[in-house]
Amino acid sequence: MSAGAPERRPSAAFEYMTTRKDEFVGWARKFSLFPYPFVTACCAMEFMSVSSTLYDTDRFGAALPRFTPRQSDLLMVVGTVTHKQAPILLKVYEQMCEPKWVIAFGVCASSGGFYQNYAALPGIDKIIPVDLYIPGCPPRPEMVIDGIMKLQDRIAGDRHPIINQKF
Repeated sequence: MSAGAPERRPSAAFEYMTTRKDEFVGWARKFSLFPYPFVTACCAMEFMSVSSTLYDTDRFGAALPRFTPRQSDLLMVVGTVTHKQAPILLKVYEQMCEPKWVIAFGVCASSGGFYQNYAALPGIDKIIPVDLYIPGCPPRPEMVIDGIMKLQDRIAGDRHPIINQKF
């Protein structure tokens, strides 16, 4: 600001709105998840059943999978990840929009599963941060829905710094 310019103050109505913006933005983000499925192994069948009409993740705001990381904010790593696939997974994660969340779907994505060999990565948390682990081999659709709901509660409770001091 210049030396003689008066300081701008927001109106009282805007101050009220900014005190409630975290709840509003959290609620909006909670019900607008765009998942990117990184599906590599047998958990794919359970992922498909979660997306079917019987379980219907659409009512939770996470139905329409995006097949480009630039349009998604939830990375669902489904199945075994090998050391050869790890750089690809990291590249997908880096291309995602902020804020972004990661779900490790199944025991193989969480800990490498029953594969105790040189090829399988012992958990995706070795290369990218994981927000939620869903256990099981394969996990039941009810567990996946419960995990999505837990992640949504976490998203709603987070701080959402999108408005700065000048706005």
